[in-house]
Amino acid sequence: MSRAPRSFDRLARVYRFLEFLAFGSTLEQARFCLLEEIKDRRAILVLGEGDGRCLARLVRLAPEAQITCVDFSAAMLARAAAGIAPADRARISFHRADVLVAPLPAGSYDAAVTLFFLDCFTPAQAAELVGRISASLRPDALWLWADFQLPAGGPVRWRAQVWLKILYAFFRWQTGLPARELPPAEALITVAGFAPAAHRDFSGGLLRSVVFRRRDANRLTGA
Repeated sequence: MSRAPRSFDRLARVYRFLEFLAFGSTLEQARFCLLEEIKDRRAILVLGEGDGRCLARLVRLAPEAQITCVDFSAAMLARAAAGIAPADRARISFHRADVLVAPLPAGSYDAAVTLFFLDCFTPAQAAELVGRISASLRPDALWLWADFQLPAGGPVRWRAQVWLKILYAFFRWQTGLPARELPPAEALITVAGFAPAAHRDFSGGLLRSVVFRRRDANRLTGA
């Protein structure tokens, strides 16, 4: 089994339709709801952007930012690039790479964006990746994360368990996804030294969006 998904290339053209069919506009709401929290950042790392809907909005919200966009799918990157106005393309760097081994220079970014991305990895891979992302961020950086989660209990948890089994089976079939269950992404980010600064939950807790800040950011920046 490969260390990362083979590719989402075959789904690039229909991904938005499949997403809307399954969740309506809820996943878009989860992606977009906290984007403004990073609008003043100047060096943003976007991992696993997908078809570019979030990137296009981020480019408008953060007109001064230099953005590095890394994805394993050439087709997804092509769609993301096609959605960017020519005047903005010079400040976006697109890289097709396996993020588990791609260079992430230490202390290079003041924001990271991982939206419905860490769920593509096994717990061990996610832990490795969270550590690499953390090392690439500056002391005062923000980390915007959104993903699926299992609600605490009751019918909404049962519903989430069914949905996640279906989703993992489908993406494993279509893309060779190595993961079979949600990694503890939020806990991993917390262990890496970050704390939630803002959050939103959707669909009874099935979807969660969080902006994280390093717990010692104020001390490190002298604020």
